[in-house]
Amino acid sequence: MQTKTLSARLEARISTELHTLLKRAAELQGRTMTDFVVAAVQDAAQRAVEQAEVIRLSMADQQCFAEALLSPPKPQPALKRAIARRGKLLRTDEE
Repeated sequence: MQTKTLSARLEARISTELHTLLKRAAELQGRTMTDFVVAAVQDAAQRAVEQAEVIRLSMADQQCFAEALLSPPKPQPALKRAIARRGKLLRTDEE
């Protein structure tokens, strides 16, 4: 049974010099130019997404975060009420 692979088309205008460079790089790797470009673009996109998802903190932010972990603030009344409501909602008749 064959499965149909969905695909989309991407077009870009590039300089002649870049086209020549991409063609040469693809040849050196024994790939088609399309395969080379798709692989390169995929790698670059994955790196960009991974870098955007990393949380970066300044030294001051790191210090503040560590202090909050080591000495958390006391729960406010609203939080205490929410915890109590949660406890009532999650209780079972078996208890």
